[in-house]
Amino acid sequence: MIAYLEPFIQDTDSRRPHDGSSLCEALELQLQGGVSTDSRDTGLAGKDFGGLHSITPLALVRPAGADDVAKVVKSALQSSNLTVAARGNGHSINGQAMADQGLVVDMRAMEDHFRIVQINGLTYADVSGGALWEDVLKRCVSSYGLAPRSWTDYLSLTVGGTLSNGGVSGQAFRYGPQISNVAELEVVTGKGDILICSENENSELFFSVLGGLGQFGIITRARVLLQPAPDMVRWIRLVYDEFETFAGDAESLVRRPEGDSFDYVEGFVFSNNDDPLTGRSTVPLASGAIFDSSHLPETAGSVLYCLEVAVHYRNNDQVSTVDTDIERLLSGLGYVKGLRFQVDLSYVQFLSRVKRAEEEAIANGVWDAPHPWLNLFVSKSDIVNFDRAVFKTLLKNGVGGPMLVYPLLRSRWDSRTSVTLPEGEVFYLVALLRFTPPNPRPALVDKLVEQNREIVNICHVNCIDFKLYLPHYHSEKEWKLHFGNQWSRFVERKTLFDPMAILAPRQKIFARDSLISKRWLQKQT
Repeated sequence: MIAYLEPFIQDTDSRRPHDGSSLCEALELQLQGGVSTDSRDTGLAGKDFGGLHSITPLALVRPAGADDVAKVVKSALQSSNLTVAARGNGHSINGQAMADQGLVVDMRAMEDHFRIVQINGLTYADVSGGALWEDVLKRCVSSYGLAPRSWTDYLSLTVGGTLSNGGVSGQAFRYGPQISNVAELEVVTGKGDILICSENENSELFFSVLGGLGQFGIITRARVLLQPAPDMVRWIRLVYDEFETFAGDAESLVRRPEGDSFDYVEGFVFSNNDDPLTGRSTVPLASGAIFDSSHLPETAGSVLYCLEVAVHYRNNDQVSTVDTDIERLLSGLGYVKGLRFQVDLSYVQFLSRVKRAEEEAIANGVWDAPHPWLNLFVSKSDIVNFDRAVFKTLLKNGVGGPMLVYPLLRSRWDSRTSVTLPEGEVFYLVALLRFTPPNPRPALVDKLVEQNREIVNICHVNCIDFKLYLPHYHSEKEWKLHFGNQWSRFVERKTLFDPMAILAPRQKIFARDSLISKRWLQKQT
């Protein structure tokens, strides 16, 4: 089989066999799904939302289920250099779901799986790893009046994709990230084994895969914790002119006990100007609402801050009761009076709020343009310095898109997962969600990527305690620095579950010819 396969792998001129059936024969694959080497499919698999890289795979695999995924991984194991990358909805930024001359597995092609289960008084949804969170939301709410507890802001992401990274939004301060709200996984390891794992069964695999950047296994099914879904949401934005006041209020809210705080807490930075993309006009929520800058104090600087909060309620709740509860929660906060904006939406509309922005971006042609985004976790102890060095200086005119900043609690994250965090109980998510114009000049994109590097360098120079979220590095030295004292555990887990470094090659953490894979091969012989 290997002798027959080599021409397909090594032929750099054709780069792929003539059709998927030939490749299946070469790999001795008998899939319920399919394999495509059509340039339209491999071209799609070689791109992502970031638009910064284009790497064409050997083929795009459309698995019917976990058995197909396992067969693909086992076939790659028998080759000398094939790798496998799981692709969800293609929303990675730096090519993390690509595989140069490897096999990209389209997780969206997996058979639909949705089942509600009850265990020990708790309710869960069993869903496919390739399911979109927006579909999970609609099915849970419409048919059962239930919903997952923790979300991401954008819901057109796959379950397996966000669980492989973390999954963070405005509910994470209370319930933790999405990886803290899953009870069981079905995983295909880098050895091609299909395993069920949880805190009590195959626990090392369970915690390795959660936040594991796809390095230890491909999530084919997840059991997600549910709770009763509210009917409505009061969505509120509060404007601040001083970062310290904004941060103090945000930290106070996320530390309050349930019932004495909001159900959602986020925040963002915006420019104190009239820029339609990054300025004051981006803050009001209701149609026709106006940002009256005369309410701002004369001391307001070039950047302002917005605390974004929300309260859930039921259709049968009295409006006066909702109003009273909200005023109680808002009392004592130091936002600029007169610059409070709010709107009432259904729960599904609120969670789908970014979908509307996506539709506008598609219509304007910017959704398919490059997105050199940067996401970081910054320690509370250094967030004021970060604000001064980055928000108030380097990014005072914005980034052409949202600049999120809001606090999270370390105690809501399980240290057994593969995610690495800065020190301290409170740390901040910083997300610089850049948008570029349609068909931008390469020089512009390069400049923005370089600015991201400059921000990371500023953190290093100023000894700011931070970790990249959705990390992307180019060398083992950088990865070791990122994981710190967790590096040895990460390597050990790789040795256990993907010793030949088959999975997620474009994370650039391990290579197929790495010391780990060579040692494993020596053990087998």
